[in-house]
Formats: sequence, structure tokens, C-alpha cells
Amino acid sequence: MPGKKLFLSISAFVASQTISAQFLSDSTDRIADTIQIQDINFPSSKLPRPLQVMNDVGIATFSWVKTSVLHYARNKSGGLYETRATVTPGGDYLLMFPDGGHYGPGKDKKVNDMLSLRSKDKGKTWSKPVVAFDIDYNQHGFIPFIPKNSKRIYAFGTQPVFGMYKSTDGQHENAPIGYRYSDDDGYTWSEVRFIRPVNDPEFRGMSVMRMTETDRGTWLLGSHEGDWSYKPLITRQYLLRSEDKGLTWELLPGKRHGGWHVKGFGRMDEGRPINIGNDKVFLMTRSPEGHLWSSTSSDDGKTWAPFKPTPLVHPDAPPMLFKLSDNKTLIAFHHNRHHDLNYTGLSGSKKEIMMDRSELWFSLSEDDGATWSEPRLFLVNALAEAYTSHFRNYQCSYMDLFIDNGELHCFIPHRWQRVLYLRFSETDLNKFPTGRELLKK
Repeated sequence: MPGKKLFLSISAFVASQTISAQFLSDSTDRIADTIQIQDINFPSSKLPRPLQVMNDVGIATFSWVKTSVLHYARNKSGGLYETRATVTPGGDYLLMFPDGGHYGPGKDKKVNDMLSLRSKDKGKTWSKPVVAFDIDYNQHGFIPFIPKNSKRIYAFGTQPVFGMYKSTDGQHENAPIGYRYSDDDGYTWSEVRFIRPVNDPEFRGMSVMRMTETDRGTWLLGSHEGDWSYKPLITRQYLLRSEDKGLTWELLPGKRHGGWHVKGFGRMDEGRPINIGNDKVFLMTRSPEGHLWSSTSSDDGKTWAPFKPTPLVHPDAPPMLFKLSDNKTLIAFHHNRHHDLNYTGLSGSKKEIMMDRSELWFSLSEDDGATWSEPRLFLVNALAEAYTSHFRNYQCSYMDLFIDNGELHCFIPHRWQRVLYLRFSETDLNKFPTGRELLKK
């Protein structure tokens, strides 16, 4: 089992927290007096160089990172959630996210809309937000997917259609999984198509992490189910697999309730599959154990090796896994903190646990996830507490990115209240300091 103390911390399960978002009227978006990095408190005016506070966006990062806020939630109490973006077949940047509240906490009324923003000049300017899907139920996050040799954009994700999922008895997050598609570069979308796995047609779960397509053209989408009637919560991780471009699907490793989980915790969720070539697929998952976990398939995603913890220190928060432009090197963003040493279940009220989402680091793997480089610091939250819910105060998780022309474009639902947009050159990856490099300066 990798490290014991590791740069401690944890997180909250965005897809599962009942949000209590009372806003404190006298402290909106104020830079904190002190900023914690690796359990050390630094005055915000005297951070270890070259780290610096970006006052206009409320984080501390580095001078080679361009930063901006693209959007603020339409109301303070509702918030906004998982930000996801892609380069469209026509070359635009398309960003989408739910705004207005989370679908999950037992809501039987519409509270949010899926909004979209578009950039036609490589991220220099962005359109005003518009409603992407004019529908009568709430949305989870947008999972962008463009198959190889296609100009069709898919929007996969959880579909909490009223009457098709239960908002009671601990089942308030489990819903049908489905998709829409667009053949006009994301301007208009089809009606929803629901996924009904052949071995479990009534499957209900949650899907909000990026999916993948293998070299053979197989589609793999992570999904998990949660049961909040258990104390603590139980979750199980699955994969939805299609060999015929979404016409039929199979639920892996089998029908409910036999999904993957970490023994001793009863949890595993938010799996992110990624094609690594030669019939191999790497799958990284969330757990409350203190690390990201992973498994590898060598047969096009049909069967999977036993899950094991990676060396990447991470709280109960999602994997943020991508490929660099060489289509080989994996980059995993992780919080590098874990403080929930006596796990008893999720709670957004524990400050020390929620603070574990305040830092973002990244590690690289050049051997398909077998080994990982020493973590390098990307950013840390710099805003003072503004909410009575710590679940919001320190949130820098659920980051998404794509790479275009050698530049990483990153999107973060910062504090579940604002969309942060960060961009930097792939050639600058080695300029971000490791913990040892940062603290010796």
C-alpha cells in the first residue's frame, strides 16, 4: 500500500451531497489571509516562489498560466456543477455545465439547466451562455464524445427524468443513463436515447466522467450506483460497453449489484476509462481509501484485472485523467491530500476534509499507468471562506481539460459557483514545481 502520511486530505462527493449554500453577505470572493499547501499555512502575500495569487480569479498558480472566470452561477444558493468542454468537429470550443442546483438531493422539481458557452477564436473570447437542452428535467454533467472519423458530437450522462428514478429511499442519484447527439457542431441536439444494457435493462446509476473509444471502435462509459439508505453510503462501480456504436450495451462486470468496490470501505465510483492502445484500456476510479485506484483490461474492455491503489494521493473525489498530445503519456490531476483517516461516510460539514479539494497537483505516466512521476503543483484555492458549507468553500475538483495545438485548456467549477478557465503550453509542464522544489525556495 503506497505511503502512510502522504500529503493528507479528502473531499466531498459532489454527486451526492445535499447542498446547504447559505451565502455570507460580507465576504464574497475575498482573498484569504493565509493559504495552506501541504499542511503548511503561508501568508497569501508571501507564498513560496514562483507561486503567486491571481487576485482576479481567486486561486494561486504560476505566471505562465493564463486565467479567467467565464461564468458565475445564476443564483448564489443553487450553484453550478461539472464543467466539461471539447473541441467541436468544426473547430469551436464548446463548454457545457448544469447551472441552478444539483439534480441529486431528492429533488422532484426542475432546478437547473444545461448551459453552453462557445468560443470561435481558440478561447480568446466566449459567447454568452445559452440553454443547450430545453427539457423539463434536471441535468447532471455533460460527457462530450466524438467518435473517430465522425463529425457527430455526443452528450452522454445521467438522465434523472421525473418518474424514471426514485428521489427517496436512498436512491436519489440513481437514474437512467443516456445520450443526445448533435450533427450541427453542438448547436442543436437530438432527443435523449436511454441505455438499456442487455444484461440489466433497468440499470440505474450515475455517469459524469469522460468516456473512451478503443482502437477497435468499442465505446466504454463509466457508471456507478449509490445507496444512501446504508450508513455509511455504499457505491458500486460499473462500465457500460458497446461494440456497435451505441446500439446495444453490456453492463460490466455484471448486472447489479455486483459492481467493483474497495473492500473495507464498500465504495468505488466515478470510473474514468481511457484507451491506451493494443486492445488495452486503463480505468481509474474514485475511492475513500486515500488514493486513486486503477485496473487494466487487455482484451478491449471485456475483462479487467483486480483493482489496486495507485500511488496518487487523493481524497474521496473523482479521477481527472487525460492524455497528452503524444496520445501516449497519461496526465492525472489529483489533490495530493487525504485527511479522512477514520472514514465513516461523506460529510460536507467537516472543514479539514473539504479542504482536501483546495489543491490540484498532477503526475505523469509514460508506461500506461504502471508508474507515476512525482506530483507537481498546479494550483491552490486562494479565496477566504464565504459559505456556511465547507463543501463549497474549498472546491477545486472535477477539473476537465482538452489539448489543442499544444495548449492545455482546463475548466474547473470553482466553489461550485464560478467557471474557471486556465490555459498553458504543454511545453511548460516541467516548469510546475514538485513539493520539494517549491518548499526549498
